[in-house]
Amino acid sequence: MTTDLIGKYPRLLLTGAAGALGRVLRPRLRAHCQTLRVSDLAELGAATAGEELVPADLQDPAAMLSLLEGVDAAVHFGGVSVEQPFEVVLPANIVGVFNLYEAARLQGVRRIVFASSNHVTGCYRQGESITPAARPRPDGYYGVSKAFGEDMASLYFDRYGIETVSLRIGNCAAQPADRRGLAIWLSHDDLERLVVASLRAENVGCTTVYGVSDNPQSWWDNSMARDIGYRPQDSAEAYRAQIEAEAAPADFNDPTQRLQGGRFLGVGPFPFPPESKEMKR
Repeated sequence: MTTDLIGKYPRLLLTGAAGALGRVLRPRLRAHCQTLRVSDLAELGAATAGEELVPADLQDPAAMLSLLEGVDAAVHFGGVSVEQPFEVVLPANIVGVFNLYEAARLQGVRRIVFASSNHVTGCYRQGESITPAARPRPDGYYGVSKAFGEDMASLYFDRYGIETVSLRIGNCAAQPADRRGLAIWLSHDDLERLVVASLRAENVGCTTVYGVSDNPQSWWDNSMARDIGYRPQDSAEAYRAQIEAEAAPADFNDPTQRLQGGRFLGVGPFPFPPESKEMKR
């Protein structure tokens, strides 16, 4: 993979660098810039060559303004990454996203790669093919917060010209975990390809794509990702036989197996009766 981001974005910011996907991206993004500024409230360890460690609280406007100073582009993976009560999601994922974009505006940052989520559309049926243009149907407060982040990206592009690629990330892991993963798996290598493509592409405006590998069973029409130069090279198909052999029969009365959001639909005060309006949309 070429490293032509070095000239385009000498200093990249990675938020959420201590999180699961932040730890995957941190050494990989370091190869694509002169300086990688990494941030989190959790322990970041020691800085490697070419790194700047700048812990910052997403809820703190002053801290975010300082964090974005001198940054050429931001890769935003910070915040709450799983379904939680609203009062837990609100500070980092909603207030924090506003603080990020406002700091980017004030500091002149022109490109953001935003880690959105497949949970923005988690209440569509498994097997139903949708595009990023489909109406959001969040499966919980986490999904709502990511839909909010996509809307904030739209506002800051239309009002201030800050470009964003929002990545509705599927199941990003070393390998797919289950039958659902056969449709939504994103390999670590393809995550890197997607983020780098999102930074490299010209004139992205405000674009939303799904973060998914080249899985034949995918539920998402991700053709828009080709427009930014994303070419996934991995596929969940290699794991199909093992997963299908070990999986129990599907129970489609269970919303965690019927709807795309999977296990997130079993968390929080969001009960679905077996025959509910969500099946008829």
